[in-house]
Amino acid sequence: MQIRDIASFIESWAPPSISWDRDNVGLLVGSPARKVRRVLVALDATPAVVREAVAVKADLIVTHHPLIFRPLERIDGDDRTGSLIGSLVRKGIALYAAHTNLDFTTGGVSALLAGRLGLKDVVPLSPLRDTQRKIVVFVPASHAGGVMQAMADAGAGVIGDYESCSFTSAGEGSFLPGAGTKPHSGRSGRLSRVKELRLEMEAPEWKVPAVLRAMRSVHPYEEVACDVYPLLKPADRYGMGAIGSLRGTVSLRDFLRKVERSLGSRGIRYSGSARGGIRKVAVCGGSGSDLTRAAVAAGADAFVTADVRYHGFQEHEAEIVLVDAGHYETEHPAVGAMARYLRTRPGIRRKNVKIHESKKGTNPVNYFRS
Repeated sequence: MQIRDIASFIESWAPPSISWDRDNVGLLVGSPARKVRRVLVALDATPAVVREAVAVKADLIVTHHPLIFRPLERIDGDDRTGSLIGSLVRKGIALYAAHTNLDFTTGGVSALLAGRLGLKDVVPLSPLRDTQRKIVVFVPASHAGGVMQAMADAGAGVIGDYESCSFTSAGEGSFLPGAGTKPHSGRSGRLSRVKELRLEMEAPEWKVPAVLRAMRSVHPYEEVACDVYPLLKPADRYGMGAIGSLRGTVSLRDFLRKVERSLGSRGIRYSGSARGGIRKVAVCGGSGSDLTRAAVAAGADAFVTADVRYHGFQEHEAEIVLVDAGHYETEHPAVGAMARYLRTRPGIRRKNVKIHESKKGTNPVNYFRS
């Protein structure tokens, strides 16, 4: 198995196209053609994690945080990033990062955080826009079922928890086959009119190429008439943050204790009082304080995230309980989830590729209590 195969598995869950434009996701060090026998999954690429990768004989490290985030003018062995890149190259270890694409995807970082806190009925807090496409294809009724199934198998027609969603309407198509063509019906050089169905299905933007290939592989026409339209509605499966509900209303003290124990936090900062108790909870793994207004607008009693600034606490203390549970703590559940996901891919199991979950804590923040 090659690195590009591992990347394909990851990107089927966390498509790079949904990441922030300024983010740096994907293969950061190494060749996609490199063979892989062992993979180490970690939150960050640190010197300790690189040493761990050497110890387990990993060919590839998969992290959440990109080691290379801003454009590099030079690789300087005397600074941290340059030194780590040099170590990876010397040891022959590749590095792949799934960052905001893993944050924004279905079952991603924030959904995993919501799961740790025991939330139910979880949906994206701020759904992404401009991710969905409507694919319209014109097909004779005799082949409509096969075309629809091929498109569905390639990832089209998923709306919420429903699959194979489509719509058809009847009409008449006309065409004039040119010289040398072999039309499914009609004759070259003669205008033809045929009864057709207009088949419509939705698909995420990154799945459109595969859906079109699948459609054309079973469509009877030499030249297929099809259209792809952008949809402006918010996505129902991809977004920033997540929101759900606890199974019952709890006091602020009990809620903070739950956050601390669920995430292994050694210190929690918060603002707000929640006199009516806490039931509806918004979350965002990592630096999510920009979503505080969205959490307030969604009616959340509390918002759990990290890296909240002083004035952020001050600005929203009368509107919501704002909880800073730590950057590492709110994102670390994704490490185990990524490792478990890769282990269950049939291709990885068939090729006996070993997936290791890092045992090295990469949290640079320490706490002091006298």
